[in-house]
Amino acid sequence: MVRLLGIDPGLRFTGWGVIDVEGNRLRHVENGVIATNSADSVPDRLKVLHENLTILIDRLNPAEAAVEETYVNRNGTATLKLGYARGVALVVPALAGLPVAEYGALAVKKAVVGTGSADKDQVEMMVRRLLPGVKVARADASDALAIAICHAHHRASARHIAAGVRMA
Repeated sequence: MVRLLGIDPGLRFTGWGVIDVEGNRLRHVENGVIATNSADSVPDRLKVLHENLTILIDRLNPAEAAVEETYVNRNGTATLKLGYARGVALVVPALAGLPVAEYGALAVKKAVVGTGSADKDQVEMMVRRLLPGVKVARADASDALAIAICHAHHRASARHIAAGVRMA
């Protein structure tokens, strides 16, 4: 069994989700959101993300982490701030000694729903189907669980390829 942490970075809300993977079985462990106060300075908000992700990793002890890649939008300032939060989401697990994978939104949607054009509601519905009984804290946490599920699928495929297992 391996425990995976998925992170959906954001400066206002950073979603996180932890799953256990054994073979092709997925089990929900916990999910939530780290919220920062938009009235605080950017460095203080990044500090809150760093501290909370560190506590989370210490408490839940994942073996690997996966972080969603940043997409570029029209608002350069918002994209830059998202990049700051993503940097924290990448460095905290790395500092804890965890391997960190990165996946774009298209790859996550394809892995979880089967199509890269899926909307957030479809992703959340499939997360609920793949992790029966899960109570999702908010959309950011659902996205983080989807990232963890995507990593579980990619990780399993990579292991089969490395072992020379032929998949039908």
